[in-house]
Amino acid sequence: MKFTDFNLHDDLLAGVDAMNYQNATPIQEQAIPRIIEGKDLIACAQTGTGKTAAYLLPLLDKISHAKHGHTSTLILVPTRELATQIDEQVTGFGYFVEASSIAIYGGGKSENWEQQKRALTSGADIIVATPGRLIAHLQMGYVKFDQIKYLVLDEADKMMDMGFSDDILNIVRQLPKQRQTLLFSATMPTKIRDFSKQILHEPEEIRLAVSKPAAGIDQQFYMAFDRQKIHLLEHIIKTQEVQSMVLFTSQKAAVAGIVRAINKLGYVAQGISSDRTQEEREQIMRDFKNKSFPILVATDVLSRGIDIDSLSHVVNYDIPRAAEDYVHRIGRTARAATKGTAITFIADQDQDRVLKIEKLIEREVEKQDITESLGLGPAPEFDPKRFSGLGGKIGGRPERGGRSGGGGSSRGPRPEGGAPRGENGRDGSRPRRDADPKDPKHKERIAKAQAALAALDAGQAPAVPYQRPPRPEGEARPPRAPRPDGEARPAREPRAPRLEGEDRPPREPRAEGEAGESKTRRKRGGRNRGGRGPRPEGGVATAEASAPVPAAPSAE
Repeated sequence: MKFTDFNLHDDLLAGVDAMNYQNATPIQEQAIPRIIEGKDLIACAQTGTGKTAAYLLPLLDKISHAKHGHTSTLILVPTRELATQIDEQVTGFGYFVEASSIAIYGGGKSENWEQQKRALTSGADIIVATPGRLIAHLQMGYVKFDQIKYLVLDEADKMMDMGFSDDILNIVRQLPKQRQTLLFSATMPTKIRDFSKQILHEPEEIRLAVSKPAAGIDQQFYMAFDRQKIHLLEHIIKTQEVQSMVLFTSQKAAVAGIVRAINKLGYVAQGISSDRTQEEREQIMRDFKNKSFPILVATDVLSRGIDIDSLSHVVNYDIPRAAEDYVHRIGRTARAATKGTAITFIADQDQDRVLKIEKLIEREVEKQDITESLGLGPAPEFDPKRFSGLGGKIGGRPERGGRSGGGGSSRGPRPEGGAPRGENGRDGSRPRRDADPKDPKHKERIAKAQAALAALDAGQAPAVPYQRPPRPEGEARPPRAPRPDGEARPAREPRAPRLEGEDRPPREPRAEGEAGESKTRRKRGGRNRGGRGPRPEGGVATAEASAPVPAAPSAE
């Protein structure tokens, strides 16, 4: 279906032609007519299917016919990268329509604050904003959204995951009740459906290829320990035709180390994470889009905000925690019916996540083991039964009577009135999983150790543990809280008596020339009685020395 079939404004069609858009995608075919009709909409489609244009084109068409002199459209997005991307598309599509827009994002009162304030008060046609930044402007009292006609929630599931639901509801309360609301999401969990009931009115629903990667993506899984990943990546870069690659890691602390390791191999790479300033991130993204360097290392902050059509490879250096994030990551390649390659490294501890991913995409991906042939040593064996409670099957439940992790059990039923096995028993069975650990900080220490190992594998020094800063010079130690009235000092444990006839062990002789300890033994109770302080070195106790010091004569 061509865009001319939608009866869009001629000026808008000129912008579509300038952007080299020819045929509408399935989500565009279904969404554009319904939005033009003015209906509320819930649309679920995978990333890279053109859903941004699916709502921008009909909204720009409405703006071109109405010629509003105020802000008519509000688009809420989870990240600043996505806000920038949508703002650029508004500029492209609406060039001949002369629709104005601005992206509202950032933290604190940065240099862009005044520019954003002017756009919000003077009335740009389209506002694209992150919820947190828009709330900051709303709290100043100068933002008026009483004439908003169209509200769009893009990547709604991501905004829910980031905890923006309360902010979104606060923003919606500032909008007119008579409006058209559009909700777009890559996934449709129950929380999205429940949330949509609060802000949409009798919406129509479009559901296309929920959470499945595009057919043009060649998914490759490689087994590798963390220390083998960088060498495996070198082999992939050398043997595959890598034109442009985005490498995703879940830890922003590992970005710099991975970039250094890739650069040492002789390839040019740059990293981007939330630690970078907005100006640095935008400059790196421009350079990457302009092919100034081939490899970009990024955290999940970019998984839904990068818009590069010619991306040849996506690498999951480590597997994301949520299976949905895997789909969003690899959705950066093979966009709009093109071809691409998605490579995922599976470490020993990530195998349970692989099952969740394969359940979500409804297919099993071959696990390749090539590290030994490359001289890197053996790779971990793929055996998810050791880690998963899914019975070792894709989406499967353990069979009746079997324990989670696969395999039946011959223990038989629990005796009537009996306690669970492994609880207060001495039969050698393991403790219950839901029992409280003896050490409450056990998991925390394990997490810190894993983070330190990951940093070392990435060529980065582990984080230095927290140390209490020294007390400022001259500052006294805070007084100790007094013991409750009547409470006695805890008794010391008695010393074991010396056996009869046993001599005191001889003291080790002091080394030649070694001085004695500088500390003087103090009497019980701290200072010498009477507040006299320690006896001067070599001094003799006299009555004069022990006499109290007379008070200074009065000035009177």
